[in-house]
Amino acid sequence: MAMCEGLRCIAADDALLVLDKPSGLLCVPGRGEDKQDCLSARAQAQWPQALVVHRLDMSTSGLVLMALSPLVQRQLSLAFEQRAVHKRYVAVVHGILTAHGSDEWQTIDAPIAADWPRRPLRIIDAAGKPSQTRWRVLAHDPPGWPGCTRVELEPITGRTHQLRVHLAHLGHPILGDALYADGPIAAAAPRLLLHAQQLGLTHPQTGDWRAFELSAPF
Repeated sequence: MAMCEGLRCIAADDALLVLDKPSGLLCVPGRGEDKQDCLSARAQAQWPQALVVHRLDMSTSGLVLMALSPLVQRQLSLAFEQRAVHKRYVAVVHGILTAHGSDEWQTIDAPIAADWPRRPLRIIDAAGKPSQTRWRVLAHDPPGWPGCTRVELEPITGRTHQLRVHLAHLGHPILGDALYADGPIAAAAPRLLLHAQQLGLTHPQTGDWRAFELSAPF
């Protein structure tokens, strides 16, 4: 695991990078001089050829993939589009979330649309894009978060803010979520308690399955 100028690299080879994005850091530059520091800029300082493949919300931490050539970028982007990349997240949500039925994994199936008057927010809307998230309970009352639930999440689709919107829709918003939780829940944690913990993919050059894991810092 390498560190370079505020960048933590989990894995690197001739084709791709797997990076640890901290909460509060943009994946790509935003508008304005104060939003130029970002994960991609830090990566390109060491790997000038690095190209963005996917993004995490600024408030979300965890594993991010970058490509080291346009060909690999196209291959990995297609893998994401075809849902061939395995992704799992961990979060701490408000309240005691319990599963219904005997299955360990549950599915949230609720379409998501842009909330145009309040962009960039999203809402559950029957006219929105189909959106599915699988979830399961990891622990109730996790250490440091009484009255809350630690959950594992697997997005089937990849809509903007999908995990945050779906959990708020269940009535269990993520702690520290300034967009989709009310004031006390948003202020209950110093950051959004959402972390991209697992990433698995077929390596575009070797064809081997590669799996990466990074424990949540909360």
